[in-house]
Amino acid sequence: MSDTDLLFTPAVKAAALIRARKLSPVEYVDTVLKAIERANPKLNCFREVTADAARRDAKKAEEAVSRGEKLGPLHGVPISIKDLLDVEGVPTRHGSAIFADNPPAASDDITVARLKAAGAIIVGKANSPEFGVKGLTDGPSFGATRNPWNLDRTPGGSSGGGASAVAAGLGPLSLATDGAGSTRGPASCSGLVGLKATLGIVPYDTSRDAFGNNIFAGPLARTVTDAAVMHGVLAGPSSKDPWSLGATPQPMSPELAGEDLSGVRIGYIELMANPRLAADVCSNTLQALDAWRDMGAEVEQVTDRIDWIEYEGRVLYQAGFAVTCAQYLPKWQNQMDPVTLAFMDRGAKFTLADFRNAQFARTVLFRKIQSLFERYDFLVSPTNARTALDVTHDAANDEVMIDGVKCGITRQGWTSYQYPFNLTGHPAMAVPSGFGADGLPTSVQIIGKWASETDVLRLGALLEQARPWAQHRPPAL
Repeated sequence: MSDTDLLFTPAVKAAALIRARKLSPVEYVDTVLKAIERANPKLNCFREVTADAARRDAKKAEEAVSRGEKLGPLHGVPISIKDLLDVEGVPTRHGSAIFADNPPAASDDITVARLKAAGAIIVGKANSPEFGVKGLTDGPSFGATRNPWNLDRTPGGSSGGGASAVAAGLGPLSLATDGAGSTRGPASCSGLVGLKATLGIVPYDTSRDAFGNNIFAGPLARTVTDAAVMHGVLAGPSSKDPWSLGATPQPMSPELAGEDLSGVRIGYIELMANPRLAADVCSNTLQALDAWRDMGAEVEQVTDRIDWIEYEGRVLYQAGFAVTCAQYLPKWQNQMDPVTLAFMDRGAKFTLADFRNAQFARTVLFRKIQSLFERYDFLVSPTNARTALDVTHDAANDEVMIDGVKCGITRQGWTSYQYPFNLTGHPAMAVPSGFGADGLPTSVQIIGKWASETDVLRLGALLEQARPWAQHRPPAL
């Protein structure tokens, strides 16, 4: 197997080769680290590469294989971690100059600990915009992260560093977080699978508001199977996350066991808060729906009037930034991301009544989505309204252009399909749907019933089988 083929080998296959002693973890990790050394200067996807620790852990992984020890499902597999989550011995900089000199973390985040227990080998911390506040990955403290499909475009955000890395073959998996689409948006931009689980299925121990949480940790991968295996490693209760204590994953629905989807009902939502959908994204989404229809599924366009609470969602997010980041302004304002400052300024203008009404609106939206699931087994939409934006796009002020028409800032015109399901808590997964007229990836989003990640993954796997995507690779860097 050539080095290039190894870099684009699915994680589950690589782990199987390692278990069979046909692939050395030491050689595998070394191949990935050399690829990072070549590609990262152009992509800027890693905030820190942990080469020494990765080589040490790869040697330990190889010794475990030699001793015949019981191996985890990701044994020897290189993985990157978003720079919002702690990795023991590595600084967590939160994409910000404020934490540029942060000391190494004293312990692993629970999700990182579970990945290590499954045998994964951390090769670095992937870039995130400051505190993960926007749908692009750039900032004054580290520059701009670029999309390997086109270096003039963004890989999305805020998990854009991990998406850029996985799309470029710099490790088959990345641990992402998703506060308003930050896993699914980068997956859409970069030709990947990105899963946001149901609230509580994967714990999020670091949330400032555990009971009002809207942030989710989950996988970025090139295949549905890789995403499913990584999700299985991450899932499970934590004493620090109250939602996780009562979370009960649902088994796969029997009607999804085979390839005949007769009786499966899919509700298609073409527009949410966004006014337009790019023609190429629409075409690829309809082709994905046709693939499921050809398997027997019933597909119907959802015509219900739904308030997607774009304004109220903004209140919740921006007011949160205003409060949590206010402590940094006296010392750090001049070194913070202008987008962070703009969102904070807007958030500070909302009243307590605005905030409480936004919380009430979140409940109304949840109940509306629940009512749709009385008629449908799945909801399907595009993931982004168009392909990846220019890497220089100003997320606070620039309007998104779709087929020559201005459509508002990113959450209004581009990522409008994503944030609603952070607020309702339903599982949602981005999977590739093809390529746009500009040659960049497009994506379709599958939304499932509460705790039905297995069903969402299965529907995505059937689409992957009918319209494969993992064989596509971005241009050589």
